[in-house]
Amino acid sequence: MRRELDGVPIDGTIVIGEGERDEAPMLYIGEKLGLAQARTPGGRQINARFPEIDIAVDPLEGTNLCAVGAPNAMTVLAAAPRGGLLHAPDLYMEKIVVGPKSKNAIDLDAPVADNLAAIAKCLDRRIEDLVVVVLERERHEDLIRQIRRPAPASSSSATATCRPHRGGRGRYRRARGHGDRRRPEGVLTAAAMRCLNGEILARLVVRTPEDEARCAKMGIKDLKRVYRSADLAPGHSIIFAATGVTNGALLKGVRFFGEGVRTHSIIMQANPYQIRFVDSIRVHYSETVRVQF
Repeated sequence: MRRELDGVPIDGTIVIGEGERDEAPMLYIGEKLGLAQARTPGGRQINARFPEIDIAVDPLEGTNLCAVGAPNAMTVLAAAPRGGLLHAPDLYMEKIVVGPKSKNAIDLDAPVADNLAAIAKCLDRRIEDLVVVVLERERHEDLIRQIRRPAPASSSSATATCRPHRGGRGRYRRARGHGDRRRPEGVLTAAAMRCLNGEILARLVVRTPEDEARCAKMGIKDLKRVYRSADLAPGHSIIFAATGVTNGALLKGVRFFGEGVRTHSIIMQANPYQIRFVDSIRVHYSETVRVQF
């Protein structure tokens, strides 16, 4: 990904990447890339102006899925003109994601039962008709119990996420608290929501003085702020792209044949809204090359 981005005619900056400068060898937060960084054979920087672009990347979303050959691993990228994506530290975020019909009906701090009821009402469905998907994590066990048996609004509060699916059904997804890795997927999700007219509510999980210092370094002063998609991805023009690594519900995985590879990607944009699926075959040239479909 780093090599390909360096060949694009942009003056790019990684705002969400593999970690902060001291944590990743490349694609780290703040790294500059694109042809604006290219140099002549004599070592001089190219004297040309290129569009200034902010980039968020997740080179392998679903590392564990890919390692065991499970479905739905993919590589993800979002881009917008400079200032169009939030510069955020590599911290967890509490998140709620919903589709267009529910975008004004949910609350990050509301009990699970309240959010489920609000989403069901917007979709004209019963709560039990919602299809709910939760990240498989030990820390989400209590959340799953609350989803399966919605409690009255006065019960203990929890945050959750939901986005409508075809037929008015919903998907409920939560990401917060403890885990193996830190990856601020909220900005990437916000970019996708901007392209789909959906909504995300998100808040950084700041636990330590070190976390506070990292936020301050990036200009984030309100640590309790709840961000919406227009805050996380405020750009007027936004592109979101993903390519399947392993086969999944949305994208087919990378398929190898003797002379090349076949990939399946989705490219979405906002202003105007547009979604494209791209099925590509790349071959290694030789006089006897054989292209397979």
